[in-house]
Amino acid sequence: MKFDILTLFPEMFEPLKHSIIQRAESKNLININLINIRDFSKDKHKKVDDTPYGGGAGMVVRADVVYDAYKSVQDEKAKVIYLSPQGKTLNQAKVQELAKQEHLILLCGHYEGIDQRVLDEIVDEEISIGDYVLTGGELPAMVLIDSVSRYVEGVLSEDSVKEESFSKGTLEYSQYTRPEEFLGRRVPEVLTSGNHKNIDEWRKNSSLVNTFTKRPELLSEEEIKKAKKIISEEMWNLRKENIDGYHKINRTRTIEEQNSRP
Repeated sequence: MKFDILTLFPEMFEPLKHSIIQRAESKNLININLINIRDFSKDKHKKVDDTPYGGGAGMVVRADVVYDAYKSVQDEKAKVIYLSPQGKTLNQAKVQELAKQEHLILLCGHYEGIDQRVLDEIVDEEISIGDYVLTGGELPAMVLIDSVSRYVEGVLSEDSVKEESFSKGTLEYSQYTRPEEFLGRRVPEVLTSGNHKNIDEWRKNSSLVNTFTKRPELLSEEEIKKAKKIISEEMWNLRKENIDGYHKINRTRTIEEQNSRP
């Protein structure tokens, strides 16, 4: 997978030189190429923007400069994406779709935006990472690269990707590791049982409950009913454990009192 990034601020992409993305690039599973749009300015001061026609606040990035930067990496097979708050919101389905591409060209906007004429000429799709405005398209581009790279074959294990949130339409199940007890909270007993069938069932239920409590709009009515039933049963089991524990303590105290009598 090749990513060509058209940007005015290539130094902002330093975070991509670490962790999973860095390892994927070192293995030649992905290739990230930064193109500084400013390098294609014919102005002696490397100016890339100008005042908007019709007046208004801010500056607009020039069409000719962006087009020349694009031509330096143009590829008929590449998909050109403009990172913009006006685009369709990035989600897991779109991430998986983009991961099937061999070459993505990402155009990062800045200032008041980019001259519409060059967008009409070269852009295949506009993508947003949410209904809010950022200073530029660099952060959204990094979000897209990170999320898409995870689905490139060899970057992560197949099991890791399969179990992630949204991969099955629900959020991921809760995770636990050592120590077995932390601040009085214990790891669910089923996870230390070694019974893989029960563990799989617990994880499915945990995934459903997590989705119901955090993102219920992702669930069908039937799934919501099932989640409520699981929560109800868990509350009863917890109450039962507390009651049993209470009676056990009382029985122990009674025996101790009887033994202490002269």
